[in-house]
Amino acid sequence: MTRALLALGSNLGDRVRFLQDAVALMPDLVAVSPVYETDPVGGPDGQGPYLNLVVRLDTELDAGELLDLCHRLEEKASRRRVVHWGPRTLDVDVLLVVGTTVDEPDLQVPHPRMGERRFVLAPLADLAPELVDPALLAAATGEVRALGELGAL
Repeated sequence: MTRALLALGSNLGDRVRFLQDAVALMPDLVAVSPVYETDPVGGPDGQGPYLNLVVRLDTELDAGELLDLCHRLEEKASRRRVVHWGPRTLDVDVLLVVGTTVDEPDLQVPHPRMGERRFVLAPLADLAPELVDPALLAAATGEVRALGELGAL
């Protein structure tokens, strides 16, 4: 078994339901971070706020299989890839697969921008504080507002 961490976000439609449905379909789920509401980072102006969280899996899936899982979950949420970094019903990213490095056009592990984004680092620190340098979190882009546990929203 390998520890894997995935980031989930939503800023269209029933954001809570999209996250709940995706988490419910996660194989090998060990833990779910609290939910954070965040303003969009990058992308077009006028987007609504995101709900973000991180999940931990203890899995035998490799990074490519996890990417396939991410895409299936996004498809189930009717995600449309129209505008780069645009609004979305569900975004699921592979952040880290312990002991694995991937550098391919469609997949980079560890995620190349996770250290720059507070909306990733804050929930990641809840699940794996040993992976998040407090100085890096303090310097990361974007504001976050903790909302609580997914099941309580």
